[in-house]
Amino acid sequence: MAIDWPAVHREALDIFARYLQIDTTNPPGNEKPAARFLGAICEAEGIPVEYIETAPNREVLVARLRGDGSKRPIMLCNHTDVVPVEEQYWSVPAFAGLVQDGRVYGRGAVDMKGCGVMQLMALLLLKREGVPLRRDVVFCAVPDEEAGSDYGMAWLCEHRPDVVDVEYELSEGAAGTTRFGRQETRLFSVATNEKDICWLKLTAVGRPGHGSVPHADNSAVYLVRALQRLTDWERPLIFTPDTEAYLDRLAEAGLMPPRSDRKAVEERIRRSPELLAMFQNTLNLTMLNAGIKANVIPARSEAVIDCRLLPGQSKREWIRQVRERIGDERVEVELLSPDHGEPAAVPWDTELFRTITSVVKEAMEDAVVVPGMTIGGTDNRFLRERGIPAYGFIPCLLSPEERRGFHGNDEFLTVENLNLGCELMYEIVRRMVS
Repeated sequence: MAIDWPAVHREALDIFARYLQIDTTNPPGNEKPAARFLGAICEAEGIPVEYIETAPNREVLVARLRGDGSKRPIMLCNHTDVVPVEEQYWSVPAFAGLVQDGRVYGRGAVDMKGCGVMQLMALLLLKREGVPLRRDVVFCAVPDEEAGSDYGMAWLCEHRPDVVDVEYELSEGAAGTTRFGRQETRLFSVATNEKDICWLKLTAVGRPGHGSVPHADNSAVYLVRALQRLTDWERPLIFTPDTEAYLDRLAEAGLMPPRSDRKAVEERIRRSPELLAMFQNTLNLTMLNAGIKANVIPARSEAVIDCRLLPGQSKREWIRQVRERIGDERVEVELLSPDHGEPAAVPWDTELFRTITSVVKEAMEDAVVVPGMTIGGTDNRFLRERGIPAYGFIPCLLSPEERRGFHGNDEFLTVENLNLGCELMYEIVRRMVS
């Protein structure tokens, strides 16, 4: 009997809107209610669940459908926490799960509660349809992804390696898009690698004094000069095997010049910030703190820069380059983010990648599917370190407006994309397990 997709779409929308109403802002996280919300839906379907506490009020949800064991498991992984909201800059409530004009608004809509619902619906449909499973399907909803994963996937890999003993994994990290540069297209990226998080703290110390007196030892001035040097830093492009394969497939689709025309390729890369981030170690000033009073010269000034390093780039070497660029011993540079090691590469020419490609192309003949790289950090990196092909893939076509919702204001996912994502996710998983 055919699946009643309109009914599935209505159910998914209802779950999605209610899920967005659970405030899991990290910090502090408090993701337990989200784990219990998703778990209750699974339990109602007769799917066995386990709740794993990693810290007070923080839980991992593991729901598992058992296969016949002829193939090893596949994991559908998503994170339940979301980044903070600056509510004064939102035009809609951030935690109301508002459905309006074909859009579902809320913090986490694209990052990544929407994808979590797509994965959940795939799990429920496999159970309802009685699909014979050749492999286990593990639905895993984890906390703390947005703050380094110490109480989420990193904890799970260390303390419960049995849960992550899988052959393949799907999570966030890439999606489809309706535009590439100035061209309309239906381009789907599957992230098979990602950049490394390298948050750095810059600290300058000087001599405090009265703000009315000329002063030559101002910590804030040292810090501002250092930040300006970093902002003005021109760096070359770096090509990796993954990004070369990415460029080659784009060239085949007529979306990029061939790699043999290096000058034209570099010009196109530098025109797009998102594309440039795939070919360069990046840094952005994200936090700045100095001073205690308007008339007091600060003794200590601090800044945080969000650096993302390409695969194969050493944190230690990058910090050395940053110090060298600053060229001022009065500015200390130290690693702020957890050091979980460098991202590991995994193959992209696999059964899972080929299945994604075939499902997407059957749904849309003109679709282009390419291996890509996540320019942010995801939980996939912990599984890749274990040799698992862990791919980032949200199976929908995000518009430029939706893509701006990642950590931005008025985050939303269209109902159309939610519906498309549910259908594609189910078919990808169904083919992988049956």
